[in-house]
Amino acid sequence: MGAGGCTGGHGGHRSWPRAREAARLLGGGRPPAPRELPLEDALGAVLAADVHALTGLPAFDASAMDGFAVSGPGPWRLVGRRLAGAAEAPVGLRPGEAVEIATGARVPKDTECVVPYELAAVRDGTVDGPAEAGRHVRWAGEETAPGETVLERGAVVGPAALGLAASLGHDTLPVLRPRVSVLVTGEEITTSGLPGDGSVRDAIGPALPGVVERAGGRIASLRHLGDERRPLLDALEGADGDVVAVCGSSSRGPADHLRSVLEELGAEVAVDGVACRPGHPQLLAHTDRTVFVGLPGNPGAALVAAATLLVPLLAAMTGRPDPGTGLARAVLEGAVTAHPRDTRLVAVRLDGGRARPVGHDRPGSLRGAALADAYAVVPPDWDGGEVELLRVP
Repeated sequence: MGAGGCTGGHGGHRSWPRAREAARLLGGGRPPAPRELPLEDALGAVLAADVHALTGLPAFDASAMDGFAVSGPGPWRLVGRRLAGAAEAPVGLRPGEAVEIATGARVPKDTECVVPYELAAVRDGTVDGPAEAGRHVRWAGEETAPGETVLERGAVVGPAALGLAASLGHDTLPVLRPRVSVLVTGEEITTSGLPGDGSVRDAIGPALPGVVERAGGRIASLRHLGDERRPLLDALEGADGDVVAVCGSSSRGPADHLRSVLEELGAEVAVDGVACRPGHPQLLAHTDRTVFVGLPGNPGAALVAAATLLVPLLAAMTGRPDPGTGLARAVLEGAVTAHPRDTRLVAVRLDGGRARPVGHDRPGSLRGAALADAYAVVPPDWDGGEVELLRVP
């Protein structure tokens, strides 16, 4: 395996900032293949191409108000009613005629404007009221012309973008969305109910889909394995995701086979351990086809490792900002001390420009992360002043 992960920390570990940078650099050079996804699966993904209007918006001349579509000067003689969604083609209006009309209904040909109910006077089959040419009519294509570019390549697809695409006739969108296969290892792991004697519930497996989607990816599969080497090798050989995240097996104990399996697969290591606490037994490696992220088996440490390597990797693969960054620095309060060599990630609540530790942040617990707004990044040389903040994934 390559030795790229053996600088900038201690004991071969990368420093925390350099590990995150390595993940961003690796992800930036490995964009996923564009895919056409149904609208419901495209939320949070990045557009792989410009999106054009397949129809105009509005697609037809429609009433913008409940009232009366009129033609010519008033008063007008009522000649019918139009409701939204009516299938029949509307007849044209002659000067001096009006139809009662609902919001969204197609206006008749030669409509000059719509007079809202609240401004209209109706008596003996006639309507009168103030008429202003073009008023209260949504004219075909006035908002968006057919063929117009409405969303640009590289934009993150939000709820409004999905609604816009649907209104313009799209059922799918071309997006970049890395597919992540997750392997949770450990003979002691159970996936439902109360764990028995010597067992623990899988806590990181349920957390990772949200972490991955926030960074722009999507979980393609999630499997649980024991501690034997051969099943792990077979699972990594057969993985079809852009990224494979392995939870557990990333340390150096007798049941931790990830490094030797990656060596057998010919993977090049970019990061082999990170000088941070919790979460130092992390791993980032790749072949020509797949990126592998090794996360610790303890769930609290695994979440920190995901914020360190997995989130910036996925974000960079689609060219979007790291969702963990962007918070203003804050003064860290409480009895917090820097580690002599490693960066500490301390779960905190934010109050204005201050960050207060919430506790419960041992490597095996997610309680602190569940209570926190962010991690306070405490470097080894911290002098008690402001700290960088990283959003909890």
